[in-house]
Amino acid sequence: MQLSYWELKNWFTNVDYTIVGSGIVGLHAALRLREKFPEKKILILERGMLPHGASTKNAGFACFGSLSEIIDDLKSHTEEEVIQLIQKRWNGLQLLRKRLGDTTIDFKPFGGYELFLRDDESSYAECSNKLSFVNEILKPLFKAEVFAKEVDRFGFRGIHEYLIFNPFEAQIDTGNMMQALLKQAIAKDILILNQQTVTSFLDNQNTVEVALGDFSFTTKKLLFATNGFANELTKGAVKPARAQVLITEPIPNLDIKGTFHLDKGYYYFRNIGDRILLGGGRNLDFETETTTEFGQTEIIQKRLEDLLKEVILPNHDVKIDHRWSGIMGIGNSKKPIVTQLSENVYCGVRLGGMGVAIGSLIGTELADLV
Repeated sequence: MQLSYWELKNWFTNVDYTIVGSGIVGLHAALRLREKFPEKKILILERGMLPHGASTKNAGFACFGSLSEIIDDLKSHTEEEVIQLIQKRWNGLQLLRKRLGDTTIDFKPFGGYELFLRDDESSYAECSNKLSFVNEILKPLFKAEVFAKEVDRFGFRGIHEYLIFNPFEAQIDTGNMMQALLKQAIAKDILILNQQTVTSFLDNQNTVEVALGDFSFTTKKLLFATNGFANELTKGAVKPARAQVLITEPIPNLDIKGTFHLDKGYYYFRNIGDRILLGGGRNLDFETETTTEFGQTEIIQKRLEDLLKEVILPNHDVKIDHRWSGIMGIGNSKKPIVTQLSENVYCGVRLGGMGVAIGSLIGTELADLV
């Protein structure tokens, strides 16, 4: 990379903070650093044309976990850990709304619903039995009952009569959210360079040498906000998880509004205006979906289409308009990793598929750690 004197001077000289990743976490970290250090030089390096992982590819759910997902988490985490996790997600959502404003992100508080396929009797029974208990442990946080049974009024087919309703869920416009964050960063004199891949870095105690292919520069502090791409960085504590998504063409007289969960959160759908966005299915093939490669597979796409035509919209002639995928960061624990890796290197990763909810808070925590 042959850079001019001007390029070296303005972008790569006297860099105070370099952030790898321009997604929700990276941008919030940068904005928080700018609040604390108005005069410092802050540089963001992004490997993609746009934020590369899931920040511009997610479904736009302002949620903190369905009832079945929370019950499932209670089997592998302590009650205190689950409550703390939900509190972080809830606080993160409020932080995001406060920073950007509900109008900007097209925040729509339609509530969230969980539905259960008729043959999934065990999960339905478990959620029915534990609904009161989960409400009780969440009441100190929400000051109200979070989950309640409601009769299905959407005309879904092949499901139990009752849905689990959560009035605290909402939907947002993911594109608007990320565009607004990028605009704020630029307005705050935060430098963003796209299509830059960090190939290596070396902490020299006083500074960090960062290599971009055959070119390198130094920065005082290096922060990684790479989530699903942080496997090597975290020595395996973060695994990539691909999420496949599709969206329909407009559907006349669509009467579905809200965010919807199915099968412990492995499937999710929502309306976007008069379209349906549907995603998930990695539980059909965990091994293949543990990847940083974008793309679709036949087994998951077929299942998504079957759910769409047999369960969600059984009386409609539905056409698929577009398909895509995103890369999440998961691990053995749902707790995000915000840590110092060496003297001048830090990371904020493993958002567990809850980036919209928790990303703003993790970015802020990452900056505060530095």
